[in-house]
Amino acid sequence: MKRFVQSENRNQAVLLPEHLDDYVTEDNPVRVVDAFVEQLDLRKLGFEAVDRASNGRPAYHPAVLLKIYIYGYLNRIQSSRRLEREAGRNLELIWLTSRLAPDFKTIANFRKENGPAIRNVCRQFITICRKLELFSEAMVAIDGSKFKAVNNRDRNFTANKIERRREQIEASIERYLAAIETADRQEPDIAEAKTTRLRDKIAVLKEQMAKLGEIETRLKETPDKQISLTDPDARSMATSGRGTGTVGCNVQTAVDTKHHLIVAHEVTNVGHDRTQLANMAIQAKKAMRVSELSVVADRGYFRGEEILACEKADITAFVPKPMTSNSKAEGRFGKDDFIYDRDTDEYRCPAGERLIWRYQTTESELTVHRYWSSHCKQCALKSQCTTGSERRVTRWQHEEVLESMQRRLDRTPDAMAIRRKTVEHPFGTLKAWMGATHFLTRTLDRVRTEMSLHVLAYNLKRVMKILGNEAVMKAIRA
Repeated sequence: MKRFVQSENRNQAVLLPEHLDDYVTEDNPVRVVDAFVEQLDLRKLGFEAVDRASNGRPAYHPAVLLKIYIYGYLNRIQSSRRLEREAGRNLELIWLTSRLAPDFKTIANFRKENGPAIRNVCRQFITICRKLELFSEAMVAIDGSKFKAVNNRDRNFTANKIERRREQIEASIERYLAAIETADRQEPDIAEAKTTRLRDKIAVLKEQMAKLGEIETRLKETPDKQISLTDPDARSMATSGRGTGTVGCNVQTAVDTKHHLIVAHEVTNVGHDRTQLANMAIQAKKAMRVSELSVVADRGYFRGEEILACEKADITAFVPKPMTSNSKAEGRFGKDDFIYDRDTDEYRCPAGERLIWRYQTTESELTVHRYWSSHCKQCALKSQCTTGSERRVTRWQHEEVLESMQRRLDRTPDAMAIRRKTVEHPFGTLKAWMGATHFLTRTLDRVRTEMSLHVLAYNLKRVMKILGNEAVMKAIRA
């Protein structure tokens, strides 16, 4: 093999072997992980077994196991069994743990038993980012995405799913019974074999029918009328595709618009985003420690109470109003065509008539006011306005908050473009790292821990890309 790069003899003894440290370069990301974990106060963050008793078998220090997990999630290795294998053969991980190689059960139990503490570590890294002045713009984009749970779609039940499954089973039983009658007219040995096989299938289907009855009884006792058998906290959620859905969790993130760092995140099993705006915005403001914050979100977050809560918390919201008006859809004037006069507390319609205040009422726990005009019946534009006797306009008690937000949106036409290019990319990145199965753990509490590790890994990689590994290590040790 002349004229090729020559390898070394595997059996050749070396008098002075290389140091393990020689295999890890000075700017290797694994050194950032080591520096970050070493400066953490694990006891203050809530990790168990930081102080061990003098008797009994020695245990692995929480810092070692935390390093293994952070390294694993940085390199798309989330399984405890795969981390066990890597700890024994991966030179970077061998360097990081100083040749310690815990078994997979120890690794898995660490994540299961230290969920709140691991989530605190994720928040601690946001504190470092804040000290590095990476949140100078005080603006975040908020969005949610559906992530698959361990639970298969066939193991998730609602009343409609049970009814459809019952109909399928009944149709299958009828088909098998008809096949048995046909088989009886064939040769005796063939008929006996087919009949036995078909009767076994019918017995299995009847067992499934009985289980559906048990699930239906349990379903009536659940508050949201939904049951998942593998992961009890997973829920069936609609996705953007027509007629499609996924069984999983709704992950909410607030992403910094300058450096695209995830400053706050939340995992819920609520399938919509309407009640998440204020919660995520307040979490982001607290994490960034700013006096004022601007948040951008899509139409799915539009809800008057949420926007009002943001206003009270000194958070400026940019959320477009969804197009839900039947009038607009049917070619008639929408509410936006009626101009409100605050001084007179009246609306001006497209025909120039005054819609005066009539009464106050409560709808869905909100105080609203009704306005209409007495001239609608004689109006030339009535066919373009309403199908009723008069056009009635409803105004929420705090409608001026929504009107102020709409004016901000009109003056900031690129707000939605900023949202799209900021918050959707992290979701795509995280799902690519997770693979097709997304979450590996069960129950909402453990899934939140798993998501925190993903977010920590994402933020670490982003900051290393922005500042460089040496600068990050210097900032961590400062």
